[in-house]
Amino acid sequence: MLKLSFDRGDWILVCDGARALILENVGDEKFPNLRTREAIEEPHESTRLQGADAPGRVQQSVGSARSSVEQTDWKGLSETAFLEQLVERLEHEAAPIPRLHVVAPPKALGVLRQAYGHRIKSVLGAEVAKDLTGMPVHEIERILTGGAPGTG
Repeated sequence: MLKLSFDRGDWILVCDGARALILENVGDEKFPNLRTREAIEEPHESTRLQGADAPGRVQQSVGSARSSVEQTDWKGLSETAFLEQLVERLEHEAAPIPRLHVVAPPKALGVLRQAYGHRIKSVLGAEVAKDLTGMPVHEIERILTGGAPGTG
């Protein structure tokens, strides 16, 4: 378990390549109380279902050897686009974000870091490399705060 503390009004982004939860601490630093501001889900079909054809083959210029060409990872590309759009959305958020903490799997966190703009970088708090998107909010709160007193 982690031992993070959140000030009142801090936002916590919990996401992966297809889902995102934007949480806000409506409690205080001692007794955090995370509430859902927004939940976003964009399911992506597997590459096998999105691809139109089998991977190609390449004939070597000398001899008769052939080799296959790696198939495009359509699901990975759509997950990357989802994360980039999520950061863009937060960059242009009308409401002021006092501090933003990010919780995402390592691969998604790498995509997010590359997409951060000036506004996000200026309010960025903790970054946690964990996948917590499938958990209920009270469990996310318990894991992030280390089961601090007053957590759900």
